[in-house]
Amino acid sequence: MFFPISKDIELGKQIDYEIRRNPKQYPILRNPLEIKMYIESVGNKILASSEIKYRNQFAYQFEIIKDDTTVNAFCTPGGYIYVYTGLLKFIEDEASLAGILAHEIAHAERRHSTNKISAQYGLQTIIGIASNKIGTAGTQKAQVAAGIGLLQYSRDEEDEADMYSLDCKK
Repeated sequence: MFFPISKDIELGKQIDYEIRRNPKQYPILRNPLEIKMYIESVGNKILASSEIKYRNQFAYQFEIIKDDTTVNAFCTPGGYIYVYTGLLKFIEDEASLAGILAHEIAHAERRHSTNKISAQYGLQTIIGIASNKIGTAGTQKAQVAAGIGLLQYSRDEEDEADMYSLDCKK
């Protein structure tokens, strides 16, 4: 891992900014406020777990994206968590919601996105050293890779998030 926690925070803020800047693709639900407050209350119970290492550093903000056709949730680096209304329609109880939120929190806690960026940056560094062209180009490529596309996790990362989320819910 090349990047410090501050990079997770910075990337999370950038991605959150881009999401909020694009309401056609990511229409953040503003009303009813009770739904957001409920999700935050469940999320905050999870964040109270002693397993949450970055609770005082990451934003851990919860937003709802109004899209009934998307059954998904995701988390950016730095703890910005988004839940689609399409997923909320399938949640039967608080325990199910807690499982989903704990899973997304686990992605932030395990730093899955910045691990991917670090791996890509490492590869670019090796290529740059080999070709004697290391510099800002490698950094720029790593930053470009930090976009929302990096929120696609591998099966191993999904499994790790599942296991870690069980610890967070204790």
